[in-house]
Amino acid sequence: MINANSIKNDIFGGVTAAVVALPLALAFGVASGAGATAGLYGAIILGFFASLFGGTPTQISGPTGPMTVITATAIISFQDDFESVIMVIFLAGLIQVSLGLIKIGKWVKYIPYPVISGFMSGIGVIIIILQINPFVGVEAYGSVIHTLIELPATFHLANDESMIIAYITLGIMFMTPQIVSKYIPPALIALVFVTYYTMYMGYEIPTIGEIPMGLPEFTIPTKFDILKLDTIITLSITLALLGAIDTLLTSLVADSMTKTKHKPNQELIAQGIGNSLCSLVGAIPGAGATMRTVINLSLIHISEPTRPERIS
Repeated sequence: MINANSIKNDIFGGVTAAVVALPLALAFGVASGAGATAGLYGAIILGFFASLFGGTPTQISGPTGPMTVITATAIISFQDDFESVIMVIFLAGLIQVSLGLIKIGKWVKYIPYPVISGFMSGIGVIIIILQINPFVGVEAYGSVIHTLIELPATFHLANDESMIIAYITLGIMFMTPQIVSKYIPPALIALVFVTYYTMYMGYEIPTIGEIPMGLPEFTIPTKFDILKLDTIITLSITLALLGAIDTLLTSLVADSMTKTKHKPNQELIAQGIGNSLCSLVGAIPGAGATMRTVINLSLIHISEPTRPERIS
């Protein structure tokens, strides 16, 4: 039932989740290689349409770590051919819609949790390794192996100012008192404070660049290389399945917190619609995000989830 209190909670939950999603969306966009703008548009479009058509009322969707890694793989595979990357994301969305239509969503809950935990941990390690170069202010590589091989040269070229900023950011993220983080997300504190601190100190370090104003331009993926279709389909299936698993496991977390039951097939259809629309504006895809969903639910005074939190 809709009442003044539920509307207030929805507004606070939405605003707080959006505040947390902003730096994550920018970071995932940069990490994918598509740029900060692609991450921002991905958070907006997927977050809106997945919620509008979804089967998990309390879930917040947006760019996530696992989806970012696969998107980055696609961008590396199709260098100077962003049309093919767009086609990968577009087909992944259609595959997710198809999975929902054939009602395969209910089977995701039977996947062994250690398998998912191991996979998510591996994704986390990949993200950590790929962020070593940005952490020290050196141009990043798209390959984990290349990054590790070049570590000696990377540390030799390290930018002291970049490392100062990175350490301050980590300090804020991990050491913000709980009484403060309860009301203001540490990610937002770090984003605002460290940005202004960098400007005040006049540090010469890389930035994410200008974020365009207004609505994005629509692009229909019609000029992709047909000879690369097998790679496109492989990456699309991988992206679709990963997004489906990530989303539905987050839905299970939401169920455990709300004592309700989500509609898995409807959720898959909604995620597919959102990701297909993301591709049409050059945005990166995403899935149901555990951390953002938990933050949304925490403002309705619901107990903590019983399952361990995953990387999102």
